[in-house]
Amino acid sequence: MRMIVRGARLLHAHGPSGAPGGAPADALPDALPDALRHALYDVEVGEDGRIARVVPYDDQKEPPATGTLIEAHGSLLTAPFVEPHIHLDTALTAGEPRPNASGTLWEGIACWSERKRTLTREDVVSRATEVLRWQAAQGVLHVRTHCDVTDPALTALDALLEVRDRVRDVMTLQIVAFPQEGIVSFPDGEALLREAVARGADVVGAIPHFEDTREDGVASLGIAFALAEANGLRVDAHCDEIDDEQSRFVEVLATLALRSGLRERATASHTTAMGSYNGAYSFKLQRLLSRSGINLVANPFANLNLQGRFDAYPKRRGLTQVKEMLAAGVNVAFGHDDVMDPWNALGTGNPLQTALVGLYAAQLTGAHEIPLAFSMVTERAARVLGLSDVEYGIREGAPASFVLLPAPTPQEAVRRQVRPRYVVAHGTVLAHTPPAPTLLSWPGEPPSDVDFSRA
Repeated sequence: MRMIVRGARLLHAHGPSGAPGGAPADALPDALPDALRHALYDVEVGEDGRIARVVPYDDQKEPPATGTLIEAHGSLLTAPFVEPHIHLDTALTAGEPRPNASGTLWEGIACWSERKRTLTREDVVSRATEVLRWQAAQGVLHVRTHCDVTDPALTALDALLEVRDRVRDVMTLQIVAFPQEGIVSFPDGEALLREAVARGADVVGAIPHFEDTREDGVASLGIAFALAEANGLRVDAHCDEIDDEQSRFVEVLATLALRSGLRERATASHTTAMGSYNGAYSFKLQRLLSRSGINLVANPFANLNLQGRFDAYPKRRGLTQVKEMLAAGVNVAFGHDDVMDPWNALGTGNPLQTALVGLYAAQLTGAHEIPLAFSMVTERAARVLGLSDVEYGIREGAPASFVLLPAPTPQEAVRRQVRPRYVVAHGTVLAHTPPAPTLLSWPGEPPSDVDFSRA
């Protein structure tokens, strides 16, 4: 064996489709059978960098004499975190060439339009690589990045294609050809989108609510879907990222996905206008989205920050209908979206922060709901990217890519915002965070460690 992880708690033994013993992937550990909930496992990794065996832990068994040994001591071993929505081309540009003074989505786009005139390949490669390093250190090994292709030179796209090739041995990077300033309403927008696909983009994007008219928005989605179908690609559109309750392009996207057969290969990102839809229309929409099979990606940091900027009070917070769509059977994931760029001056790309902010914003605070937030940055996000059980999960034959979290359950990992103890990519330790306890000197007691766990 190349590596053995001993005595770990497992959440997902079968990848995106299920957890150990066939339990639902979203199941709260306390709802699992006792024998499974308290069980520990050894995960053995072969020389080929794949999981060779997953077997019950035996504390009487001698550890192996060769290979890397990781003693889990009951920590949670999970498939890697998945980032379903980020903008690596814009990352780390906050304040360049000027700050977004109003904090609106629209001024952010204007700031970026100025900044992208100065882009170079080296600039984009450097910034994107730095953020990917941050994400990898936090256990993110699968990333979907949107890349602005309304630049006639496609500088950022070419740079990210280079980055994708550089990181392929440790991370999966999907690139969305994202027409930030429109397809129909931007000069040569359709031609640039087609060129981006020809150069190697993995996913076709769109931004229908930003087009000049509703008709242009509908036409832009038609172009995106036709291009995706012709090239065997997926679709991921920035859709209804606005507080306008009349912005209803998600129904167009879902209908195109249903009638084209792309179904789960299509994703509507943001859909913040859904937070302003009336009850009757929302009911109709839930049925359509459930039938269509599409994914939704909510981006709590950006959505809470950018939406409601034109409201007085009461002020809308702009998040999509997360709970309602989950209840309707729609796959929903959480994305980080922006990291230190014109739309969000903060952020490190931490998926557990995304899960925590998302569960509060969407009020997923019930005992059975908190693990849902964890699943929305793991296997639910994996479904958005189209990762299969062969590519993702803790199961025999899958790539030995996983994260060991110093917490017994997903709920504890989110609550305590733990750093991964180990991040392993294809059987090789990619990142290791040594324990760093806080030593507290409490009156009348000897100094002791505080780890924020209930005694």
